[in-house]
Amino acid sequence: MAHIAVVGAGIVGLATAFALRRHGTQVTVLEQGPPGGGQSAGQSRIFRHAHADPRLVEQVVRSRELWREWEDELGVELVARDGAVAIGDGVPAKAKALERFPDAPVRLLEPAELSERMPVLAGYDGPAMLDVRGGAIRTTAAVGALSERLTSSLTTDHVLSVRRRDDGAVEVRTGTGSRVYDHVVLCAGRGTAGLVRAAGLDVPVQLRAHVRLGFEVADPRGPLPTFQDGSGAFGETGVYASPYPDPRCYAVGLSDSTPAHADGGVVDPGAIADLADRTVAYVLRALPGLRPEPVDHVHCWVTRLPWGEDGVGIWSADGVTAVSGHNLFKQAPVLGEALAATAVTGQVPAGWDHAARLGREG
Repeated sequence: MAHIAVVGAGIVGLATAFALRRHGTQVTVLEQGPPGGGQSAGQSRIFRHAHADPRLVEQVVRSRELWREWEDELGVELVARDGAVAIGDGVPAKAKALERFPDAPVRLLEPAELSERMPVLAGYDGPAMLDVRGGAIRTTAAVGALSERLTSSLTTDHVLSVRRRDDGAVEVRTGTGSRVYDHVVLCAGRGTAGLVRAAGLDVPVQLRAHVRLGFEVADPRGPLPTFQDGSGAFGETGVYASPYPDPRCYAVGLSDSTPAHADGGVVDPGAIADLADRTVAYVLRALPGLRPEPVDHVHCWVTRLPWGEDGVGIWSADGVTAVSGHNLFKQAPVLGEALAATAVTGQVPAGWDHAARLGREG
C-alpha cells in the first residue's frame, strides 16, 4: 500500500487526505498547529459560482456537488442554503456568463427583494443578483468533521524540508524526526513555495497580508446571505461579507491586502490597521444593520498567483506535488480530488496543471 504524506491540515490538505483515504492509500497529515488554524481560519467563507474563467466555474459547480456529498457522509450542514448576493455594475455580465451552467442558477434582484434579503444593507437601487445555490461555508464545521474522520492520520509537527531520494522515495524532515514516503503533497499555504523549491519546483506566489472583521447584527431576524459589493456606491469596491453560523454575527472584509516580503515579514504593519479602519468605515456607510464595533479579527495570508485573484495551480514532479492559489476554500472538495489523483497516478488531472493558468482573468 502506498504511503502518502500531506503537509498542511487546512481545508485543502484535509480534503486531499480524505480523498486519498477513498483511494485506499495510507495517509499521514503533518501540521504544526491545530487543523484549520492558518489560512483556513475563521467562522465562514463565501461559496459563489461566478468567476471570470469559465473553466473555473465548471470546477466550482462540481465542488458544490461534492460539498453536498460531504454533508450526507459527515452528517453536518457545511454550506448554508441562504444564497449569495452580489451588487455592482458587473452583475449583468456575471449573470449572463452563468446562463450556460444550469446547476448554478442566478437571478436578478429588484431593490425591494434585495432589501428583504439584505436588511442590514443601506439603500441601493443598482444591479443586484442572487446566486441561488451559493451561501456561507461553515468553515469550523467542515474542518472539524474532516479532522475527526482523519484523527488517526494527523501528526502535529512542523516540516523543515522535503527531498527526493535516489531510490525514488521522498524524505520529509520534521522538528522531531525523518520519514520517507512514496509521495508528498504540499498544501502548506504560504509555506508551500519554500518547501517545494528544494524539489526543483518554482511556485510564483505573491505573498500579502489581509484582515477581515466580525460584527454583531443589530436586529437579527433570520439568516443572511453572503454578500459581495463591487459597486463602489459606498466608497469601496471588492467588499465581501459572510454570516457566521451564529446569525447574530457577520464577517466583512475588503478585497485589498498589503504586501509582504518573501521571508514573510509584512512591509508595513500599519497598513493592516488601516485596512481594518477602512472596513469599519465601510460598515458605517453600507451596512447600518451591523454594530460598527468589531467583535473579532481574522488576520491571514493571501497567496496570490500572477494570473488572477482566483488563480490556482498544481505543480508535480517525481513524487512531490504542490498546490497554490487564493480563494480556495470553496474548491476544497474538487481540489482535494485532483491532488489525490495526482499523488496516486503521478499525473495532474486535465486543467489543473499550473501551465493551464486556471482562474485567469481576462
